[in-house]
Amino acid sequence: MSETILILNALVVNEGKITPADVFIKDGFIEQIGSNLSHLKTKKVIDATGKYLLPGVIDDQVHFREPGLTHKATIATEARAAVAGGTTSFMEMPNTVPNALTQALLQDKYDIASQTSIANYSFFMGASNDNYDEAMRTDIKNVCGLKIFMGSSTGNMLVDDKSVLTRIFANFPSLIATHCEDEATVKANLAKYKEQYGDNLPHDIHPIIRNEEACYKSSSMAIELAKKHGTRLHILHISTADEIPLFSNSPLKIRSKNITSEVCVHHLWFDADDYKTLGNQIKCNPAIKHGHREKLLQALLDDHFDVIATDHAPHTWEEKQQSYWQAPAGLPLVQHSLNVMLEFHKQGKISLEKIAQKMAHSVADCFEIDRRGYIREGYWADLVLVDLSDKTLVTKDSLYAKCGWSPFEGTEFGSKITHTIVSGNIAFANGKFDEVNKGQRLAFDR
Repeated sequence: MSETILILNALVVNEGKITPADVFIKDGFIEQIGSNLSHLKTKKVIDATGKYLLPGVIDDQVHFREPGLTHKATIATEARAAVAGGTTSFMEMPNTVPNALTQALLQDKYDIASQTSIANYSFFMGASNDNYDEAMRTDIKNVCGLKIFMGSSTGNMLVDDKSVLTRIFANFPSLIATHCEDEATVKANLAKYKEQYGDNLPHDIHPIIRNEEACYKSSSMAIELAKKHGTRLHILHISTADEIPLFSNSPLKIRSKNITSEVCVHHLWFDADDYKTLGNQIKCNPAIKHGHREKLLQALLDDHFDVIATDHAPHTWEEKQQSYWQAPAGLPLVQHSLNVMLEFHKQGKISLEKIAQKMAHSVADCFEIDRRGYIREGYWADLVLVDLSDKTLVTKDSLYAKCGWSPFEGTEFGSKITHTIVSGNIAFANGKFDEVNKGQRLAFDR
């Protein structure tokens, strides 16, 4: 059952403005936004004086590892971490075990989430070299999109058959999301440095092996295919300044754009120098490289990049302690993505309005999500309340992801998420979860 909630005296960050307002929530939806709503009767009242109310973060790229890799994470554990960090909806990737390459396997994930996720959810259908017919059966009103790995990453889902790529790009009727790294470039670099270093590669070789050229070649190829076939293409986790000119920052509304892009918080926060202290903790694909993060942030601000995500990809601490060759790529990020962007705000690098745009409004528009991503009457009540006068110290004890570690350990962020409301229910408040109500499956207005 959805709650009736009254939020009083909030500073509402929405659609390019910050406005003092009260928000009344009923039956899962935002019923009324206005001033002096204290006369409305409800048992649940949140005094938001001095705090900022933002639309809940929508993370369009996470890896929650269930089924098949539940020693690393489960949908339940990672959804809790997401909600604790102000993320109310997630879209999860298909490289679980088995890979989500059939409609039945995709449905299995929805079934698990409906029982266990306190965040709203959607799951990408996966593409491979030989599942074209299954991919084309995807229900685009109830599935966020089709994921294509144009470079191999965690899992064995590389699509490297050009005829298959062409056929999918020409015919899939909705959004295709791509991981873009050129496989031939990466393999050649791997062979070169393995011969040079043997088994003792230093951690900071990662951005040299998975370099700028690999990213640019693959992204430009995807864009060329999309332009040729009129494909709705969304390129994930852009990590190089080299790729910025591939994307338009024309004033077109996102729903009118055929080619969109995403940047992730770790590519904005970390630099290659951090391998010295963090090593495999920040090993991820595409790699964190040297000298790109400031330009990536600027490209986000000037709208070359459309959305911010995490690519949350947990592995166990033991797995990450292996040698460079053996350690898997990926890091847990979903609990602190909003804290990261709020830190940039406190440093004067981005406005609160822009954060709301890139983490909620634009994600909803990019994926055409039904009635989410904005603080509007009649929309689902997905909201996060933040206190910019409080702090969040990241410690092992404060982490909710199942893997139990974070590259942010020891960092003190100058913000605190105090409340997260998911589909009209208070899922997280002042460090405590309410898991009675589960999140909703995202629907798409396509």
